[in-house]
Amino acid sequence: MVGSGGGGGGAVGSGLLENANPLAYERSGERPVTAGEEDEHVPDSIDAREIFDLIRSINDPEHPLTLEELNVVEQVRVQVSDPESTVAVAFTPTIPHCSRATLIGLSIKVKLLPSLPQRFKMDVHITPGTHASEHAVNKQLADKERVAAALENTHLLEVVNLCPSARS
Repeated sequence: MVGSGGGGGGAVGSGLLENANPLAYERSGERPVTAGEEDEHVPDSIDAREIFDLIRSINDPEHPLTLEELNVVEQVRVQVSDPESTVAVAFTPTIPHCSRATLIGLSIKVKLLPSLPQRFKMDVHITPGTHASEHAVNKQLADKERVAAALENTHLLEVVNLCPSARS
């Protein structure tokens, strides 16, 4: 279920929230750490839950809630193949015209990049059919040069870095 579309439109800088009343969801429980995961001598493959645990606490750029609490990210939309070194994360903006969708995708990438071994290829994209500009946003998020250029913009980088701040 996606958030309510009952927000009062408006431009990003206008001070109005695009989605003034988003639906909030309950956080999933913490994953218990197994003895095998704590043993440094046992190879520990990366799985969907580990990736979800990294991104679930990213703060939404518009609301004082996490992406998990807004149901923007869910473990079922995280696909990992450790043998193939791939991670795919589909995220669902709370409204179909969310102007912050690219920012959310960038925040997910910024959180995952330093956490994954370099051998991994990452695909962060909008869940199909959930955003009006899905193709354009996905194209931006898939373009390494555009992502690198966006992260060189100091103002944008400050906003992106505020999003991954985990709350206790």
